[in-house]
Amino acid sequence: MEMNRCGWVNKDQLYIDYHDHEWGIPEKDDRKLFEMLCLEGAQAGLSWYTVLKKRAYYQQVFDGFDAAIIAQYNEEKIAELLDDPGIIRNRLKVRGFVKNAQAFLNIQEKYGSFSLYIWQFVGGEPVKNHWKSLQEVPVSTAQSDAMSKALKKEGFTFVGTTICYAYMQATGMVDDHLTSCFRYSE
Repeated sequence: MEMNRCGWVNKDQLYIDYHDHEWGIPEKDDRKLFEMLCLEGAQAGLSWYTVLKKRAYYQQVFDGFDAAIIAQYNEEKIAELLDDPGIIRNRLKVRGFVKNAQAFLNIQEKYGSFSLYIWQFVGGEPVKNHWKSLQEVPVSTAQSDAMSKALKKEGFTFVGTTICYAYMQATGMVDDHLTSCFRYSE
């Protein structure tokens, strides 16, 4: 018997695994939180599926999303990445990874961890929603608006409110599994 999943999941096993084992599950590890912030930014203007298919390669060429290493990328490294057909070769997005790594390290220094900082936007606990259809799921909320504004103030880029809400969903800050999805009751 096939499990009922959220309507946005396609038939690709990669997408199914992402939905079943990652999306909407609270993530508190700083490196994973940084990775997802980078990937959500890379997705701007594209489908999440496009980025998800490239994720393993991104992990490889972006030094396992080690912010301390990425923050030190120089023009030569950026040029090398922009020549790599395995990533989304957008100069602003690649530079955004570097800028965001620097801002991320500053947040860690100021707040002790990025997790403590970022989870404050939902009061430290996941928000569980009760959507019956995809049409009910918002693309942004007051929390994602606040997160976007605060992240921009801290020096981050590619953190508009829609990207922030997708990030909140991906990292389990909000649980937007539909009520008909098997993950909803977990």
